[in-house]
Amino acid sequence: MIRPRSVDEVSEIFTAPHNGGPYSVLVVGAQSSLTGGATPFGDVVLSTERLNTLTIDGDRVRAGAGVTLQAIQDVLAAMGRWLPPVPTYLGATAGGAVATCAAGAATFKYGTVRPWVHGLTVVLAGGEVLELTRGERLASSLVAVPPLRMPAVAKCSAGYLMAPDMDLADLFIGAEGTLGVIAEVVFRTALRPAARCHALVPVSDEEAGIRLVGELRTAAQQTWRDRDPLGIDVSAIEHIDARSIAVIREDGIDRKLDITLPSGTGIVLLIEIELSAAAASADLWRQLETARDDDAVDSPLRRFCAMLDRYGALDDAEIALPANHARAAAFAELREAVPAGVNRRVALAQQQVDPRIYKTAADMIVPFDRFGEMMHVCRRLFAERHLDLAVWGHISDGNVHPNVIPRNADDVRKGQEAILALGDAVIAMGGSPLAEHGVGRNPIKQELLRRLYGAAGIGAMRALKLRLDPHGVLAPGVLFPPQ
Repeated sequence: MIRPRSVDEVSEIFTAPHNGGPYSVLVVGAQSSLTGGATPFGDVVLSTERLNTLTIDGDRVRAGAGVTLQAIQDVLAAMGRWLPPVPTYLGATAGGAVATCAAGAATFKYGTVRPWVHGLTVVLAGGEVLELTRGERLASSLVAVPPLRMPAVAKCSAGYLMAPDMDLADLFIGAEGTLGVIAEVVFRTALRPAARCHALVPVSDEEAGIRLVGELRTAAQQTWRDRDPLGIDVSAIEHIDARSIAVIREDGIDRKLDITLPSGTGIVLLIEIELSAAAASADLWRQLETARDDDAVDSPLRRFCAMLDRYGALDDAEIALPANHARAAAFAELREAVPAGVNRRVALAQQQVDPRIYKTAADMIVPFDRFGEMMHVCRRLFAERHLDLAVWGHISDGNVHPNVIPRNADDVRKGQEAILALGDAVIAMGGSPLAEHGVGRNPIKQELLRRLYGAAGIGAMRALKLRLDPHGVLAPGVLFPPQ
């Protein structure tokens, strides 16, 4: 494993004389990839762990590729700022987040990592170093980029961005290390919200929950347009379905966290609401206590509670006010217990039933007005194959993660069939079957990429890589199967 300490040392890896002709190089950060994109296969492994400089310049933060997102957030917090689009796992690195065009829970309000990248330092396969600042250079100045029609969704981590007059930095964001080594990143940052409330909202029916999310999204978008200090400012809505709730109960997580989930709950929504300084300074407890009173003072919380009440969800909801950090953390722990519980069941089945069993999951996104339709198709496709299915995700983005809980190796095969069929349906709805985790070396994801863009689109991406990496040195087998 090579651990360069500087951009120059990264460049020397590609320019120094060596025997045996060109060799393949795989760049790794935290190796938290879910697609195999950070798993070596005979590659020279370039670790970014020593590319760890971190400096602040006004509202920008310059971070070496190996700096963790947690370190970035900690430094910014001391200045009252933050980097909004980071994913849930803060042990991921700056370089990895950019290489996969990562996205987090708050994508609904803040978007993915892409628009927050102000600058990049990239080392090409021939050792050339590019210092890029957004707005200064088009991708066409380096390489011809044929336009490719891409889904109009909140996030799409599916190969190369290929658009007319695109910025050169955007060519490397989301390219999964196949076009160049991201050595350093300059991020834009934002002021931290004055305060946040977190709500855990059980809803008896999944369809009703989807309608509630749609109304919350509309209210939030209107709040942003009108800059209404009394509006509902939703930054994120997560969800877990009925089977996921069963996993939580089987593992005793609800009891451990002292969270009540009524029997018959069809979906649990985890909602984050931002408050202005003026709204946060009010008596929030009083607002909750009087939310149903006709003469109650208008406020974001009152409007939020009124919306929950219309869906019959207010009585079972729990709202953690800004000072209650422990309760907000418990809500987050409940959400993270679902993938942890499912992954543990997969591992046990692999050990105790059949070593051919492994994680079988999807990462789909559609325009939100097609979300309910996607869920109907999803449930039908997996039910037809008699699969045990748990679904969770970022519902405010229209993004879900259907996961099979396999009982035998045949469930893996049938799960892959269902994922490909669901991918076709998602593409037909104007969505992307590759929302946020990237493609990596996963053969099912590589097939979904082919179905998304067709043979001509994949050919255009391969040709672009060939022009920048003629010997196929960088991350071979990532994005595209070897030819």
